[in-house]
Amino acid sequence: MALGRTLSTLLWLPVNLAQVVFTALWSAFWISIALAVSALRGPRPALALARRAWAPGLLAAAGARLVVTGAEQVDFGRAHFFVANHQSWLDVPALFRALPVPLHFLAKRELARVPFLGGYIRAMGMVFVEREALRAARQSVGAAGALLVSGRSVLSFPEGTRSRAGALGPFKSGGFGAALEAGVSVVPVAVVGTGRVLPRDGFRVRPGRIEVRIGAPIEVAPFAPHDRAGLARSAEAAVARLLAGESAARRGGAG
Repeated sequence: MALGRTLSTLLWLPVNLAQVVFTALWSAFWISIALAVSALRGPRPALALARRAWAPGLLAAAGARLVVTGAEQVDFGRAHFFVANHQSWLDVPALFRALPVPLHFLAKRELARVPFLGGYIRAMGMVFVEREALRAARQSVGAAGALLVSGRSVLSFPEGTRSRAGALGPFKSGGFGAALEAGVSVVPVAVVGTGRVLPRDGFRVRPGRIEVRIGAPIEVAPFAPHDRAGLARSAEAAVARLLAGESAARRGGAG
């Protein structure tokens, strides 16, 4: 068994190396195009390129088949605060492709120091989140709230880091203040399969199915203006239920 796994890894090695090169070149090309478009026409049409070109190319190169369910529950003509579980770097292109709106991600502050990528995130009007500094964190929430008030949708990974495939970490409540301040609904999203196609450790890509399950929007009106924790718990439970659909489906298939 161990010998078979080693042989499989060796056979996949040149494919994965080619995928690494393609990912770097493809991303550099489309980031360059997006920066040029943003400078001329603003970030909205530039973000559309991520959904229509960059994301589909990466998913195709990974051999991923994307399936989206539940989109009919959401009015995409309105701004929403989307929250999703996080298993893999492929979550970002999968969500860009699955959600038919220009997405503004809440990004970790460390990404600001990544050459090229940090400039892209900044130019697209996305928000860097500083979790350790309270004042900076409040400014990030304010910036995200301003995006929502202006009619733009924001997406957050409230776990704060990538989790093991199939696991769901506790949701941090800070970012939910933006939805409460703006009065927009929170839309739970479950991403299934990205952790198997591209695990969080290393670059071992294997073809497979990726499913993005979109849940019913959670209205913020029933929550107190400062009840970020309560809203976070409600969103976490909703994402957990969406993820549990995979286990239920597997049990049903096994029977």
